[in-house]
Amino acid sequence: MLVDFHTHIFPEKIAQKTLDILSKQSHDIPYYFNGQVDGLIKEMEKADCDIAITLPVVTKPSQFEHINYFAKEVNSAFADKKRKLISFGGIHPACDDIDGKMAFLKKNGFLGVKIHPDYQNTFIDDDGYIKILECAKYYDLIVVTHTGKDDGFDGVPTKCPPELSAKVIDRVKWNKFVLAHLGGNRMYDDVLKYIAGKDVYIDTAYALKDISKEKFVQLVDKHGEDKVLFATDCPWKDIKEEKDTLENYFLRLLGEEKDYLLTFDFSKTRLDKICYLNALKLLNLSEKI
Repeated sequence: MLVDFHTHIFPEKIAQKTLDILSKQSHDIPYYFNGQVDGLIKEMEKADCDIAITLPVVTKPSQFEHINYFAKEVNSAFADKKRKLISFGGIHPACDDIDGKMAFLKKNGFLGVKIHPDYQNTFIDDDGYIKILECAKYYDLIVVTHTGKDDGFDGVPTKCPPELSAKVIDRVKWNKFVLAHLGGNRMYDDVLKYIAGKDVYIDTAYALKDISKEKFVQLVDKHGEDKVLFATDCPWKDIKEEKDTLENYFLRLLGEEKDYLLTFDFSKTRLDKICYLNALKLLNLSEKI
């Protein structure tokens, strides 16, 4: 079984335009499917992926209603499907009545929300994000946040670096908080210093080919594999390629002699936790869905 905890889709009428804009903003990074529901399903089929979590980003408060309307439509369409898309909601820290909006998302069956400090131009310790996290804790909603550097925002301060995330984690203490990109995209030394071992989840989205095998093993060892989620950031990464990369990390390669590899437990149990068991537990879903 495989759960991809971090993917993106867009409504058909804006998908191509959105992909082109985001790609250009991020130094022409490639995308691997058309950004629409049908394209994501095809990517899942290639990778034998059972569930994909789709994460909408509300870049301004006025988008809350129509973005979450689309997300709700996705959930309704896949409620009884074997290969399942589960869309989280989206919210902006500058939204008015954050409590009411989080209650709305809970009432409408969403399991979590996505925030993106860089695209929302707000530091993660902002009062709006603190309110979102406190409401998530009250309504039992997962919160996924972008962390670390973003290719689209070179030359500007990182809005969710590991050191700042750690302060928010200690303040709010919500164990259904997911830090995307292994806790800090391309800031893995700081993740080891400030995040590893805290009671939060980290996902592997867009990070597996950026981080060395040595650093990845150190991070999993220190943070604990029970709090690591397989994720890709598809369409910006290919699900099958990311799955293969993770599986290769759990293969002992002949001739590797470094101490960290010799002492690390490359067990299938550990791999299964990252690939799907942790996600199912966090989502409160059964393997038989």
